[in-house]
Amino acid sequence: MKSYQNLVLLQNLYRLKAIGYEYIDPFSINEKSTIETPLNLEELQQNIRSCYLCDLSKSRTQSLHGFGKKDADLMLVDYMVSQAQDSSNSYYVGRSGETLKNMIEKVLGLNVNDVYATHHVKCKPLSTNLPSPSECNSCKPYLQVEMAFVQPKVIVTLGESAYSELTGDRDNFENVRGHVIDFKQYKLIPIYHPQYLLRNPDLKRVTMQDLKIIKSCL
Repeated sequence: MKSYQNLVLLQNLYRLKAIGYEYIDPFSINEKSTIETPLNLEELQQNIRSCYLCDLSKSRTQSLHGFGKKDADLMLVDYMVSQAQDSSNSYYVGRSGETLKNMIEKVLGLNVNDVYATHHVKCKPLSTNLPSPSECNSCKPYLQVEMAFVQPKVIVTLGESAYSELTGDRDNFENVRGHVIDFKQYKLIPIYHPQYLLRNPDLKRVTMQDLKIIKSCL
């Protein structure tokens, strides 16, 4: 959890800067006691809701933590919060959200409450821009801790960006899409994002096969 401890430390330094501090004396960090990591998902979600680590905190309506079952076998990882999700503080909204809900309920045979859905970047980006590398890095420890708490059997990344940010693999999405990948202690299966399927309906048949692979792993 060292990366999460670093995030919390940075968060506290930003807060000191916000209230007027321009300098503090150098200090050493006792990693065993200085910073406590969250004990459960509820504590983690509270930390996400109150996060002000990057500029996205200035434009968001709220930070969105994960939704769904706390010990789900299936975790869905989207890349970033959409405008509709930011406005409604919910996950399965808009045409893309409805498409994803149908994939879960009608193909996988699960209720949306039985999966855990989250984002790599927990806030809506400024305007229609993509999040910057620093904004992605600010959120990365949150996702890592979510995975550690939920301990899913299968992680499904929605779209190329979500896959790339989680794994660091920037070039092979089309080669690995629909395949079962050993990722840490999890089975990882990348698929097309529902929004991409709405723009490219000819890929729905391919995605149907990907969903059958996901179902076989649960």
